Amino acid sequence: MDAREIRRKFGDDYEASERTFKMGIDHRFTAHLAERFRGRRVLETCTGAGFTTMALARAAEHVVTIEIEPAHQAQARRNLENAGLLDRVTFVLGDALDPGLLRRIPPVDAAFLDPDWNDTGPGHVYRFKGSNTKPPADALLEAALRITENVALVLPPALDLAELEGLPPHERQELYLGRSHELHCLFFGSLGLASSAVTEFRVEG
Repeated sequence: MDAREIRRKFGDDYEASERTFKMGIDHRFTAHLAERFRGRRVLETCTGAGFTTMALARAAEHVVTIEIEPAHQAQARRNLENAGLLDRVTFVLGDALDPGLLRRIPPVDAAFLDPDWNDTGPGHVYRFKGSNTKPPADALLEAALRITENVALVLPPALDLAELEGLPPHERQELYLGRSHELHCLFFGSLGLASSAVTEFRVEG
């Protein structure tokens, strides 16, 4: 990976593979999203290389982060150590949908969910119901809401919003990099604004 590209997207000379670079969210977005978690004990799923984990750790009281890929988790540990935030994070290796694993995590009062929604090839269609993210976004949200009502869920911009009908009341925020719509984030419980609110956040490209 090009160190300049990593620095531009994530804010410093961190480690990233091609996959974790694509999976990672721009540091200007993660800093913005993490403010909603200030002072909370947070469960994060899908650590990747730890780029969102770092933003959450700077704002939250503590972060428990789950990752299924050992290589990604090792990369995240090194990045959190380089950022001086290792003591603010508990790393858990495993499947974020494993009920046994979820029962063993320390108590939390909020959750940040960022399933892997990278394009899987030509003709790929993003889905929320019967989700084809990894892990499935709909199942992940259902599992998180059994732990806490305060949940943020990142989803791709190409999603058919009609698939979100029937979800508990939430704020949907559209995040833009310049004019490019990069992602949605759904905020449930006390993380969000009024029921069914649609908000917007923009940074310059």
